[in-house]
Amino acid sequence: MPRAILCILDSVGIGGAPDAEKYGDQGSNTFGHIAEWAADGRADRQGLRHGPLHVPNMDAMGLGAAIQLSSGTVPPGLSAVAKRGRFGVGREVSKGKDTPSGHWEIAGVPVPFDWGYFPQSEPTFPPKLIAEFIQRAKLPGILGDKHASGTEIIAALGEESIRTGKPICYTSIDSVFQIAADESHFGLDRLYEICEIAFELTKPLMIGRVIARPFIGEDATSFKRTGNRRDFAIAPPEPTLLDRNKAAGNQVYAIGKISDIYAGQGVTHKIKGTGIPQLFDKTLEALEMAADRAFIMTNFVDFDSEYGHRRDVPGYAAALELFDGLLPQMISKLRHDDLLVLTADHGNDPTWPGTDHTREQVPILVFSPSLSQGEIGIRSTFADIGESIAHWLGLSPGRHGVSFL
Repeated sequence: MPRAILCILDSVGIGGAPDAEKYGDQGSNTFGHIAEWAADGRADRQGLRHGPLHVPNMDAMGLGAAIQLSSGTVPPGLSAVAKRGRFGVGREVSKGKDTPSGHWEIAGVPVPFDWGYFPQSEPTFPPKLIAEFIQRAKLPGILGDKHASGTEIIAALGEESIRTGKPICYTSIDSVFQIAADESHFGLDRLYEICEIAFELTKPLMIGRVIARPFIGEDATSFKRTGNRRDFAIAPPEPTLLDRNKAAGNQVYAIGKISDIYAGQGVTHKIKGTGIPQLFDKTLEALEMAADRAFIMTNFVDFDSEYGHRRDVPGYAAALELFDGLLPQMISKLRHDDLLVLTADHGNDPTWPGTDHTREQVPILVFSPSLSQGEIGIRSTFADIGESIAHWLGLSPGRHGVSFL
């Protein structure tokens, strides 16, 4: 009986979105620009790495061919020929370029509404919202109240936060309200508690997520975010692929931040993990436990959070090679009728101005020992991914998207 594994390589976009100009992202290409940087010799001269980007396993699944289909050019070191499985390109129809939009659409539910966003002005958050948040959460006040990079604002305000007991509140171009506090001094449970209060207050504004951003350390030189991040998210407006598979009596393994993104809906097994190797290992463990018709979904967040937002090109390149080197372990454990899908939820080009996501198309790489080779073209919605997995698992078709299997 079939099973399906869906790996979201968070932010590994491949350029070519027809509406990128609307978002100020025309010309962005996360994977393509990283590959060009690795191959042009600058990285070698600076001692950052040696040689072109090396991802032979994803390339064999059709990554180079998918990028050529999306942006018209094969990146250096990759091939235009897929050696196994099927490849194609996903095009998002949901508005925005944030995590919930991409993930919900991948799971068969395009976002039918506009998210709420906070302005670029400072202070950023509505005074009435902050006043009620401070009162209900019994806080001495907040720090931040602006658009910021998480690591930078923690470095700048972390010591004051520890000294005063005030959490750091900030946002980005995405529909988020983020709250950072020290795990030891402020307390992890206390951070989660005030995030729940903030979520209640921001939900009417259609802010997609309130994110708890715990960190540890005693000063700016030692502060480090931990793996205890938690997203408090608005629930999808209709049943996703996760809900549909659970309703059919099947297992749904949500690994990494997947459960948070879907507000816990449709999940039978929630598994946390930190870092690409651990998340990969957790996925393999789920595969060992998974029964017939199980659906396993993993978000590999480090591409986005550790390297994309930080505009760390060498770090992003190394992470891609790390994941690619692990991939044969997963392929070797697939049963004859298992399906493996690799894709992404948006872009985050580390060579692009700013620190935010980029509107891009995404690769769709599909493999099963029982599946023939071929091209699936440019799909008109990410929802085709969810519908293809639903078809593989024997579920009835959903309202959005068409299977390419």
